[in-house]
Amino acid sequence: MVYTLGEAEQATGKSRSTICAAIKSGRIAARKDATGMFHIDPSELHRIYPRRVYTEHKPASARPPEDSGAEAALREVQARLDAAQARLAEKDSLIADLREDRDRWRQQATALLTGPPPRKRRIFRLFGR
Repeated sequence: MVYTLGEAEQATGKSRSTICAAIKSGRIAARKDATGMFHIDPSELHRIYPRRVYTEHKPASARPPEDSGAEAALREVQARLDAAQARLAEKDSLIADLREDRDRWRQQATALLTGPPPRKRRIFRLFGR
């Protein structure tokens, strides 16, 4: 069974854009079909993003006591790290796109510079010297 982009989003809790950026940057291998839909192998997806753990809604009396401040700080730092990694993946994708554009412009400039020189037009005088 393979995931679509939406199913991968549900399975990991990450946004579609984050998963798509990881695919474009090459961190996750995915296959794109004729309709443009991604097909992602679950093992490939969960190699980068862990599986989302679903918790049931429990009544307040059955909940464990509140976490200590250190655990809350750790969760906050982990959330910041995840966000920073997602931004970094998006920037890597942008850099790759810019490099492709640069290379295309360089090829075009080289072709123009190495092509045959333009013909000089000769102007003949009909009267005078």
